[in-house]
This record gives sequence, C-alpha cells and structure tokens, in this order.
Amino acid sequence: MDKNKINGIKRKKYCITYLFISLLFFGSMFPSIVSQAKQEFIVGFDAEFPPYGYMDENGEYTGFDLDLADEVCKRNGWTLVKRPILWDSKDSELETGAISCIWNGFTMNGREDLYTWSTPYVDNSQVVIVRSNSGIEKLKDLAGKVLVVQADSSALAALEGDNATDENKALAASLKDLQQVENYNSAFMNLESGMVDAIAMDIGVASYQLSAKDDTFLMLDERLSSEEYGIGFKLGNTELRDEVQLTLLEMLEDGTFDSIVKKWGLEDSACLSKEDTTYIDGGQVPVHGSKLAEPNANEGKDSSISGGAKVKKLSIVEVIKQLFAGIVPTISVFVLTILFSMPLGLVIAAIRMSKFKALEWIAKIYISIMRGTPLMLQLLVVFFAPYYVFGLSMPYSYRFYATIIGFSLNYAAYFAEIYRSGIQSIPQGQREAAQIMGYSRNQTFFRIIFPQMVKRVMPPVTNEIITLVKDTSLAFVLSYTEMFTVAKQISAGQASLFPLFVAGVFYYVFNFVVAFIMERIEKRLDYYR
Repeated sequence: MDKNKINGIKRKKYCITYLFISLLFFGSMFPSIVSQAKQEFIVGFDAEFPPYGYMDENGEYTGFDLDLADEVCKRNGWTLVKRPILWDSKDSELETGAISCIWNGFTMNGREDLYTWSTPYVDNSQVVIVRSNSGIEKLKDLAGKVLVVQADSSALAALEGDNATDENKALAASLKDLQQVENYNSAFMNLESGMVDAIAMDIGVASYQLSAKDDTFLMLDERLSSEEYGIGFKLGNTELRDEVQLTLLEMLEDGTFDSIVKKWGLEDSACLSKEDTTYIDGGQVPVHGSKLAEPNANEGKDSSISGGAKVKKLSIVEVIKQLFAGIVPTISVFVLTILFSMPLGLVIAAIRMSKFKALEWIAKIYISIMRGTPLMLQLLVVFFAPYYVFGLSMPYSYRFYATIIGFSLNYAAYFAEIYRSGIQSIPQGQREAAQIMGYSRNQTFFRIIFPQMVKRVMPPVTNEIITLVKDTSLAFVLSYTEMFTVAKQISAGQASLFPLFVAGVFYYVFNFVVAFIMERIEKRLDYYR
C-alpha cells in the first residue's frame, strides 16, 4: 500500500475520532432536556450580595432570601434551584424563562411597572460608611469629600437618579467626586486605603460587611433614602406570584418568617404584612386567622447585625478547596474552545483565501465582526438569540454550550488570520516546485505548506491560547460558574479580596504550564528551519 493511501486512511480515522467526540459532547445535552419534567422553582440571584445571597464558608449558596425561598419550596413541594446570575442580565434571564423570579434584595422603587411583584418584605435604606477617625458624623460633612458607590446601584440612584430628592442632589453636587466601583469589596478596599472618604450602600449589606471588619469603620445615623425589597416575577405571571405570596404570609402567620429574619439579624428591616396589598393585583391574598406583623419603619435606628449573619474567616487551604469547584469548568471551557476553534479557524482561513469573491467577503465580514466586537457581547448573543430570534426556550445546560460556541466562534476568527498569515508567508516557489514534482494541491498543502505554517504560527498561537486562559473568566456573563466567578462569590461572602489573589495565582500557574507545553512543542518543530 502506498503512502498516499496510508495517509488517507489516517486522515479518515482522525475525522471519525473527532466526529465521535463531537457527538458525545452535544449528545450529552439531551438527557438534561428530558430531566426538566420535575417542577422547579428557579431563583435568580446575585451571589455576591450578602446577607441576601452569597457563598458561605462551606461553598454553599446561602442567605436571607434563599432561606425564604427554600421554605416556600418545601411547603409547595417544589424543587429549589439556586441560580447565580449576572445582575445586568437579570431581565433577559427572566424574560426567556431561565429563572422563575428575581429574589435577591430586589428594589421595587422605580420598577413598579416592569415586573409582577410580591408585596414588600424588607424596608431597606441607603446608608453611608466612613472610617472611624474621619471626623465625618453627618451627611453634610461629606461636602468636598470623595464618595464611592456600586455601579448601577440604589445608592447611585438615590444621589443622581430621576427620583433623587433635592437634598440628595445638593449633597451629590457638594461632593468632590462621586466614584463608581464594581462591587462592595472594592469599595471597602478604597475606603480602607484612604483613596475615598465614604461609601454609600444598602443597610443590610453594610451591616454584614461591618460584622466582618474591626472598629475601623462606622455607619452614619442619617439615611440617604429608603426603599422596599420585593420578589420580581415576569410581568403577567400572577399565578406563580400568588402561590409564593400566599406561602410567605403563611410563614409569617406561624412565625417561620420571623425566625428566618432573626437568624439573619434583619429585625429592623423586615416589613412583610398581610395588610400591605399595594402590589397585589385585585386585592390581597387571604390567609385565614392570621396574626401578622405590621410594616416596620425604623429610619433612625441602629441596624447593626444582632445575630445570625456572622462571617467565618476561611484559611488559605479552605479557600483553595472551594476554588477547586470552579477549576474543572474553567479547564473545560479552555480545552473545548481549543478543540473546536483551531480546526474551525483553518476552515475560515481557507474560505478567506478563496478565489470566489463572495466566499472571501463572507469570511472577511465574519472575522471583522468577531474581532471588532466584545467577546462578552458575542456570548450574550449566542445565549439569548434562540429565544429572541426564534422564540425557543433553551434548557439550563445550554449555558455551557453557548459558552463553548461563543468562545469557539470568537477565537476561530483570530486563529484564521494567524493561519492565513502563516500560509501566505511560505514562498510561492515551493508550490511551483511541488507542482513540477507531480504533487496534487492537497498533497502540496498538507505535506509541504501546512507543516511549515504550523512552525511559523506557533508564537502568535501561543499568545492567543494564553489569552484564552484569562478570558475564560468572561463565562460569568452567561452565569456559568467558572473559577473566577467562584472566587468573586467567596470574596463577597468573606468580605475580603484574598480569594481573588488566590485565583490570580491559579491563572498564573495555569498559564505557566500552557506556555511551557507550547514551548516544548515549538522546539519539537525546530527541524523545519
């Protein structure tokens, strides 16, 4: 048997193996679709928002709202699914049916007409935290100071929103600067280092954070604003809302609601009441024989945590142990993206160099879009397009597949251009020599051009692969819990940035290993010089 036939058989075996792996990968999706028959109550929440929802020292999702949801599910025979989500994508998650409700210290004020609401169950206030030795005792003392808030937060709205009071607008105008950060841990880091003078945040979160700190910080007695927390359902979904509302009122009647409130030290904020029917369509949900608590209004009271939500500090070993829960998803995204994007990039490169102008321009436009728009946006499009374009509600497992598809399509565009540059760098004379020797076009490419191209593109391919290791953290945009997302959740629950630094060490080690392997491969190809 000649070499051409042997090589042909090898290529067929490789193709069959590759197809088999792909079928196993996509075939695993179907059992998860069938398993959705059992009724689930899917709570969407921000896992970096203690004490309402966060990751505890045992690596479990817990919090005041999740305890309430768990009790509601037990009484209705539902299966509770705790689903951490990207807060900015909460509306799309709810609209597509990926979650049953948004239950996570969700502010009702200003959103009254956007969702079907439960009645308020928490009276929340926006408070200001300062350093104990700052000399700031009242809100007016913030004039000429730097105040930091979380981006897109109620505190920001209280100062600069359309419904901000004249007093708060005047306060905002008197500040030296109003800065925005991604999360409360960053805010406290800024305050502790002296980069800012004060932080504005929700009173429940502030109390939790202060319980994890020493006496370095204090909470001002004056409040920026007061707001109400409720459970947000998809607009028009009154049936599910009524079931949850009725169960909550039953819990209030038998004392279960109050016991959960005490567990989390939120006695000064809880306000669930049978008499409050503001957001219930067509009147109140009845509970017979109720003896219910009245709404609470404690604007000036000290709201420090009195019990329950205490922060247990984790050792470095315990942090690493919890981070392992996210390492496998991170490696899965990395490996599968490489597996699919590198061969796809070769196909796109071939189309890009096609003599047919239509195909060439299609490849050019594709590459331009993939390289010219943010990967985060591309992931969102891949995930939400089935619903918004085709009206298809995808199962939860689709998040993983959407992540792989989005990453693969993006990186294939970069690999395509790298391959193209490598192929076009091979002198034309080699092709002409191969033609004279009787080689076919396929033989010329796979035996002469391709091996040299692989050698030449190794450095830029290595750079892209190293970038991919770090980009895996963008999977959080689809609420796919990879390692950096786990690190942020642990960081929020611990009120510390230490877990993020541990995650950084992991990424460094991972990249070091990848760079080492790629360097070894590059040295093995030195014989092509």
